[in-house]
Amino acid sequence: MNEQQNRTTRQNSAVTVIGLGPMGQAMTRTLLTAGHPVTVWNRTASRADGVVTDGATLAATPGEAVEASDLVILSLTDYQAMYDVLGSATESLAGRTLVNLSSDTPDRTREAAAWAAGHDAIFLTGGVMVPAPMVGTEAAYVYYSGRAEALENHLATLTLLGTPKHLGADPGLAQMMYQAQLTVFLTTLSGLMHATAMLGTAGMKAQEALPELLSAADSIGAILRAGEENPGAALDAGEHPGDLSTVTMMGATSDHIVETSTSLGLDLALPLAVQDHYRRAIKDGHGSDNWTRIIDSIRGPR
Repeated sequence: MNEQQNRTTRQNSAVTVIGLGPMGQAMTRTLLTAGHPVTVWNRTASRADGVVTDGATLAATPGEAVEASDLVILSLTDYQAMYDVLGSATESLAGRTLVNLSSDTPDRTREAAAWAAGHDAIFLTGGVMVPAPMVGTEAAYVYYSGRAEALENHLATLTLLGTPKHLGADPGLAQMMYQAQLTVFLTTLSGLMHATAMLGTAGMKAQEALPELLSAADSIGAILRAGEENPGAALDAGEHPGDLSTVTMMGATSDHIVETSTSLGLDLALPLAVQDHYRRAIKDGHGSDNWTRIIDSIRGPR
């Protein structure tokens, strides 16, 4: 088979998508646009109406959906949903590649990989790092972990969803990165809402406050990169030079945020949690170290 035939085969290879929330629908449409025959299944069958109109084939059962393709992409609520959906289709899994893009814990991901292997399926963990409307765009990227050849065998197809970034053989790694990224994302969202509520007590509308706050959020990466040529290198070396900002200085700021929030009657859960990081570092004698020293208490006893 020549290279042109290889490209045509890859382009036309069948794909199954199980789970048709916004993400599953976006992936299905992306694959259809690229010329892939796509079979879909969803517990609420009516959710498939739109993608079926666009050209997807609705399977009557999960087993039928699995048997339609060598590549099966799962976009479900969590990993338990995989067992619930595929529990009746385990005889159809042998030799197929399951790419689970659902969110859960790294340990449950590793258990799922072992479960899939027990049914002679190849398992690949994935974490899509963009919202549904951005799937298939140049901005989209997806973390994967598991057997590298599983990604290589379907690289052209999976690249359509977003730039693939393979982290290693451990099935839990991609899930760990996904949760780490969401840790940054969700705490930033909470911080933005806390700050918006704070400014709202002074009569500032959200449409006035958020543009300013989003500019601050956007600048954080640049600020951290300016402070260290290779971000994270000092942390890896166990170094926390306090020449730019110290635990004591940042801790004083966290105290002011708690005091302000208290006086305004705002919820204190977030500012108290942040304050506690700095207070523990100061208590441990690290007040003159860089603010990064708070990682010690976050890591917990060692």
